[in-house]
Amino acid sequence: MILVIGLSAFYFVGMRPVRVTPILMYHSVSHEEGSSLCVTPENFVRQMKFLADNGYSVIAMAELAEAISNGKQYLPHTVVITFDDGFEDNFTYAFPVLAKHGMPAVMFLITGYVDRKDGYLTWDQVRLMQKNGITFGGHTRNNVYLPSITDTAGLRDEIAGSREDIKENTGAVADIFCYPTGGFNEEIKEVVKNAGYKAACTTNRGPARLNRDIYALKRAKITNSDMKKPFHFRAKLSGFYNAFRKIKKSD
Repeated sequence: MILVIGLSAFYFVGMRPVRVTPILMYHSVSHEEGSSLCVTPENFVRQMKFLADNGYSVIAMAELAEAISNGKQYLPHTVVITFDDGFEDNFTYAFPVLAKHGMPAVMFLITGYVDRKDGYLTWDQVRLMQKNGITFGGHTRNNVYLPSITDTAGLRDEIAGSREDIKENTGAVADIFCYPTGGFNEEIKEVVKNAGYKAACTTNRGPARLNRDIYALKRAKITNSDMKKPFHFRAKLSGFYNAFRKIKKSD
């Protein structure tokens, strides 16, 4: 089987795979050395400028989830931006850049860390960003790997509790959940649904590649090296990235 890869074309001979709208996954935006979860502020500026200069439409995660529910996994030249964990540097470095370009994003909060742990957001910062195009989703209360929890009550506390914390402190309803480290199973998905979330994000976990399951949406991790090798960033924006990336088990 011959594989042909291009920036705007990706085909298996005799088969045309379906594109998906890229969901970009960020964590920290800082100068931390040696972390694969960190993008420097300078490179984040370059990446957002690339999206703006090349006419990408950046939409809210909830808008994409609704489109997928209606059978549209791919929206041309469109991306979603997400941040995991709720690091304070998202407010310091990422938020001003997003606001400059008028780009929405969703930040998934470890709600037990907000206002309580150094290096993480405060509720005042969350509320300020909320007024300026940023939405917030649940990421558990304590950053726990959900498949390690053996009782349903514990799952509910981490999953529904995170949503309750956001509602209590911001007045907004969190519609999107994110599995810490991407780990989930069918029971966990059911708890997420029952908690009232309309969609959930993972990493590269689970068997399905085409993001038809709105409770197991795969994302592309963006790293600092993506701007050193521009093809990497373009490939992750192509819509075909899920078709050839390595996929892990869901839990």
